[in-house]
This record gives sequence, C-alpha cells and structure tokens, in this order.
Amino acid sequence: MNIADRFEEIAKIHHDKVAVKFPVRTGKKYRYKAITFGELETLAGKYANGLSEIGFRRGIKTLLFVRPSLKFPALVFALFKIGVIPVFIDPGMGRKNLLAAIEEVAPEGLIAEPEVHLLRILFNNSFKSVRFKVTTKGPKIGNCFPLSMLKRARAGFQSAQLEPDETAAILFTSGGTGCPKGVVYTHKIYYEQTRLLQELFSLDENEIDFPCFPLFSLFTLCMGMTSCIPDMNPSQPAKADPKQLVQNIKDNKVTFMAGSPAIWEALGSYCIKNNITLPSVKYLVMFGAPVRNELHKRFSRILPNGTTYTPYGATESLPVANISGQMVLEQTAALTDEGKGTCVGEPAPGVKVAIAAINDNIIPHIRQARILGLHQIGEIIVKGDMVTAGYYQSPQETALAKIADGASFWHRMGDLGYIDDAGKLWFCGRKSHRVETPSGLLCSVMCEAIFNTHNGVRRSALVGIGEKGRQSAAIVIERNSAGRKLDRKRLEKELLGLGGKNPLTAAITSVHFCDSFPVDVRHNIKIDRLKLADDVARGRI
Repeated sequence: MNIADRFEEIAKIHHDKVAVKFPVRTGKKYRYKAITFGELETLAGKYANGLSEIGFRRGIKTLLFVRPSLKFPALVFALFKIGVIPVFIDPGMGRKNLLAAIEEVAPEGLIAEPEVHLLRILFNNSFKSVRFKVTTKGPKIGNCFPLSMLKRARAGFQSAQLEPDETAAILFTSGGTGCPKGVVYTHKIYYEQTRLLQELFSLDENEIDFPCFPLFSLFTLCMGMTSCIPDMNPSQPAKADPKQLVQNIKDNKVTFMAGSPAIWEALGSYCIKNNITLPSVKYLVMFGAPVRNELHKRFSRILPNGTTYTPYGATESLPVANISGQMVLEQTAALTDEGKGTCVGEPAPGVKVAIAAINDNIIPHIRQARILGLHQIGEIIVKGDMVTAGYYQSPQETALAKIADGASFWHRMGDLGYIDDAGKLWFCGRKSHRVETPSGLLCSVMCEAIFNTHNGVRRSALVGIGEKGRQSAAIVIERNSAGRKLDRKRLEKELLGLGGKNPLTAAITSVHFCDSFPVDVRHNIKIDRLKLADDVARGRI
C-alpha cells in the first residue's frame, strides 16, 4: 500500500486536467500558473529519482519546510513514492518549540526554503542529525542540493510497496492545547481519511478546491479535484486579506473551501460590508475551533448555492463527526445560546463515539473506563480506521491518549461533550479548560455561549482560579466595536445580569476584560484560556 499509488491512478485518469493553480499578482489582477495531473505525476517521479540518487531512502525522516506552490504536492508524493517519512512542523509554533520538535524527531533529511537552511546553520545542534539536504532555491553548496538539479532526473518511479501500518508521515500538533506532539500517520490512515472526507461531502473530480490549510489539498488531489492555492500565508490565517481571497475564489469558480474560522470571520465581514456573494461555492468547511452561530448566519447570505460545514476532529483523528450550518441554524443554534454546548453532528460513517467519565489519569483498557449515558457530560473518546495509534517517541503521551480495546483502541480527544437522543455529538469544551467549583463542573464552551449573546461581546473565555474542586469561576471578555463604546462598569453589570439569569453561569461573579485574546499558532482561533487564567490570577487583567 502507498498513497502515492492512489494519486498515480488519478493522474492517469485525469492526465490533462489542471491539478494545481498558483496565484501570481500583477497589479490589481491575478494570473495563475498551472500544472496538470500528468505533469504533477511526472514531476513527482523526477523528484523521487533525484532524491534517491543523493541518498534519500525508505524510512528516512525528512523535515519538509516548503511554501505552498506547484512543486509542494510533487515533493510530498515523491517522498511517499520512495517511502521517505515527511515530517510536518508548523513554523509558527515559536522558535523554542520548533527546535525542540526537530531535536525530538532527529530527522536525517531536510527539504526547505533557503531561510530554513540559514536557521540550520545558526542552530546547528538542533539539526545535527540531518545528513541529506535540499534547498528550494539557489546553487549547490557543499552537500546541499538545489531542487532544480533534482528536476533533471529521469521521469517514472516505481513506488515502494509499504505495509498498511507503516509510518507514512509525522505531523506535529500546533501546541495550541498543550505541548506540540508528533502524530504518526500511516498510509492506511491517509487512504481512510481521503475516503471518509469524500463520502462526507459527496466530492468528486468536478469540484474546485481552495485549501487555506495546505495539507488538505493532498486529500482533494487524490480525489481528482483541482486545487487553487489562495494568496495568503497559511501560517497566519487571521491576517489573510479577504479582498484577495474573494478575487481568487471568483477567478477560479471555487466550489469547496476549507480552513480556520479566523479566515472566514474576516472574509464574511468583508463580503457583507461590500454586498458580495460567492455563487460558485457549495461547501465552506471550517475547523480548528467552535464556530459562532453568527458566522453561519452571515454565510447563509453570502453562499446562495452552498452552506457551511463544521467537521469535528483533531490531528490524531479526522473526521470524527460533521454538521452543516443549515442544520445548526435550523435545529441547534438556539440550544447553543442557552448553554447546551456546540452540536458537531453525527459520527462519520464507520466511526464510533462514546462518552467516558472524566479522568486525568491513564486508562489502560476500556473495561476500566466508566461509559456514560445520553446527555451525561464526560470525555469524548473515538474509535475508527482514521484514528492514529500514537505519538512519535512519546510513550507517556500515547498511554494517556489511547485506551486499549482488544486488538483495537480508543482515542481520548481531550474534549468534554455528550451524546443526545438523536445520536448527535455535542462539544462542551476542552477537558483541560474545565472549571471545578465547590458547587459543580463548568464547561468553557457552554458558559461562554451565554455571554457571547451580548451585542458588545466579540468572544469570551471561562477561567478558573485556584485548585480543582475549589476553583472560583471568572469570565474574560474580548469586546467588539460596539462593546468598546460602552462604559466598562455598565457592560460588566449587564454581563453579570445576563449570566445570573442562567443557572449554568449564576456562580460566575467576576468579569475581566482583555483587548485581544491569546490564540493558537495554527488556526489563530483557539483561545489560550490557561494563559488568561494566569493573567487573572496575577491581576494583569
């Protein structure tokens, strides 16, 4: 088994069809460089031969730091063909975490932009395991080969036949909800994820993809979809220019878009303000954090022929469940505003979901987990062929995240939630963000939704002060433009009154204000509630 074989089959079927388009801005307009499926497969074969000639072999872990481009998917599929293990680390996680992740994985190969090679020289100790080096630009310097030289190799490469559970790639989590961890992907998992995503959204080769999260295009290319690279820095989704994105979408008649809610918040506001609709778009997939009901409402006006979707999952298990914005607005939005949590839909086909009693310790076997009934809040655990088996060289983290069940296992999502009478899953917040007061458990997403209904609130964050079981609960507010015009004392009084009307939030008697919430580096949307809790405890806000 090799996921590169699936792409090769697709390339044979759609040989002359455009696979990837890359935007080049000229003045106020764009032109788009393009590569067909046939050309992309040929380039992947050349890269595979060229990399093999300079020493890359099956099983070699290789850091890949290459910007979205026409060559990026060709490089990834070339590595898959050889059986090399690409390692993906988010460069936005900060230098300390980045270098620590590199040292942990001890890569032998590095394929990267020139500035990463400069980093390699400056922090040589972190890169000491690297033996094989390729740069995307410039001449050959020592044993560092330019990508242009590899492109001259012969075409055609017989992909290595790998075991289904053999490591295909290592993807590091962003560290937005804890320390970055290397998630081990297999070729079987890539196949299963591609199949599930295709089934969930009824995708085929006629759709046009707009991958604001670059790795997502690896799935859609294996479905025969054209991938149109957006003009944005994927490491800073919140800073994407909505005007440029709208032009990319309209130029290419995009039908399928995926990425962080931070992108769509800005794009949605821009479209409403300028009375813009996107009639070609059928699917807008938002992932990375709970999506506000208001965002679904906004896009119901912007997408006359489509709707939003919010699949639930994680790097370790994707997709787990899915729900459309249309269903949210018709069936669950009002319940969310009342503090019932965020509905993330029914489990994906073949995926099992259960709720276990909250436990911060290792659960060796499913028999030792107490499985809860409907509407009981606990820890979300999932099981399926798309679930990864562990973290790279992190046995303790793996033991904490997995629960054995015969020959298979369950993955602990690290989230709290419950299952309703219809079998739908509801997300209540991260387990690590729960607040345990003397009067009971408070879940972040449930409580925050109540305060978020105030028209002066952009978003809110529940925080706990003190030790678990005896915590006091506070709410931190990030105001919107309307909220910033209100007197602070008046706003605080209104928020306490709003919270006091609901039994869920009546115990919250402390309101704090923060100009801009700290967020994760990957999606720029996950709130760092632990940082906010520390700021409140120390009197910084």
